[in-house]
Amino acid sequence: MRIAGAPISWGVCEVPGWGHQLSPDRVLTEMAGLGITATEFGPQGWLPEAPAERARALAPYDLAAVGAFVPVVLHDPGHDPVPEVDRELDSFEAAGGDVLVLAAASGQDGYDERPALDDAGWAALLRNLDRLTELAASRGVRASLHPHVGTMVEGEEEVRRVLEGSAVPLCLDTGHLLIGGTDPVALATEHAARINHVHVKDVRLDLARRVQQGETTYTDAVRQGIYTPVGTGDVDFAAIVSALDAAGFDGWYVLEQDAILTAEPPEGTGPLEDVRRSLERLRGLAGQAR
Repeated sequence: MRIAGAPISWGVCEVPGWGHQLSPDRVLTEMAGLGITATEFGPQGWLPEAPAERARALAPYDLAAVGAFVPVVLHDPGHDPVPEVDRELDSFEAAGGDVLVLAAASGQDGYDERPALDDAGWAALLRNLDRLTELAASRGVRASLHPHVGTMVEGEEEVRRVLEGSAVPLCLDTGHLLIGGTDPVALATEHAARINHVHVKDVRLDLARRVQQGETTYTDAVRQGIYTPVGTGDVDFAAIVSALDAAGFDGWYVLEQDAILTAEPPEGTGPLEDVRRSLERLRGLAGQAR
């Protein structure tokens, strides 16, 4: 099992006003201190955008690069997402990484609202997914679509349309899938061949249902603790790891427990302990799979 970290577990997020943003030095130091050896890049602009500078930013922490989460508008027939994705891929060549994690951005800030998608929008989205999959492959990178709350691919029906209408592999984000109404265990069991990347999140189902029913927003649910250390929520990770292992999955398991911080936590506190607990549980599951 290849396990990596992600800055969002420390509250580092691309959404304006999300919360207090920790510095790269603090996050990467704590990540490396936990024995994590690889990381996703974090949101655009958190690490230097120039490819060579981004590579230098990771070097002091002995962290390999996994790739990046890249939200991009895919459903607008008048918008070409290729140039912005191509620029992000430049950083992969310099800093490493082999997974381009795409999200079908709504075009709005945040993940609490999204527009409806018509047939023309769906046609553009599916067409762009295949274009970007081919673009990434031409540069030695694997594309992966991330179903995500508040994006144009959130719910179970939308995930199905992507599976049937495009060739893009999927990022199995156990949290966003469950909150969006897709059973991550069923997806891992039935479509393991389409899954090439995993974002590991455990979820409180009671809060997930409140989001589904419109009783609270996604952002407020994160603030209330919808994500909980692996093994303490309602996601059956043992079943997921077993299903993917049986299918010969060789991608990354990225610990990605979204957090919102209100201030700089004292050294040795904050999200660090939750990540530690999740890491220990995930490593335990890796041992059971063997």
